[in-house]
Amino acid sequence: MKRVLLLAVIMAAVLSFCVSAEGQNRWGVMGGANFSTAKIENISTKTLTRFHAGLTYRVDLPLGFSIQPSLLYSVKGAAIDGQLQDVDFSVGYLELMPSVQWGPDLLIFRPFLDVSPFIGYGLNTKVKTEINKEAFQNSLNRLEYGVGVGVGLDIWRIQIIGRYNWNFGGIVAAREGDGLFNEQLLKEAMQGANYGGFTLTAAILF
Repeated sequence: MKRVLLLAVIMAAVLSFCVSAEGQNRWGVMGGANFSTAKIENISTKTLTRFHAGLTYRVDLPLGFSIQPSLLYSVKGAAIDGQLQDVDFSVGYLELMPSVQWGPDLLIFRPFLDVSPFIGYGLNTKVKTEINKEAFQNSLNRLEYGVGVGVGLDIWRIQIIGRYNWNFGGIVAAREGDGLFNEQLLKEAMQGANYGGFTLTAAILF
């Protein structure tokens, strides 16, 4: 919880700075693909391809820096590959991501490095499984937070970013005796699991 509060304070400071910063400001729309999976101890998982889309706002700063907060709908999930039970699940998050970017302006294009903390809340879930589906769905953790690191390229008003994302929040928030799983090993492994994976994003800035 302390990490969540710290991340929220940092995001609030970044957004306040964006409002007061001078520079070339641009609104935009963005979307792309999520290639997400789950890191679950001793259990094989498969990558799920999902999507994200939303609005963004870039503020250019001196010395090649820029700050670009984005508000996204982002779907993440994973598939557990049949060792104990087949489970395919995803969560659609409303996600706030204030990116910090740095790169030289080369006139025609601008390559940049990108660091993007994020925090989100799950609006909806989707689960495919033969085990207790309702209990699984109810136990999925709605709060997510983490950081993405990647590289990007601005060409005129087009922006492309590739990131690897670490999600520090657990996938499930299960309690003892909630009947979440038929297999105790799977339950214990899931309680220590979190998301990871790549995102590929394209944006148009106006």
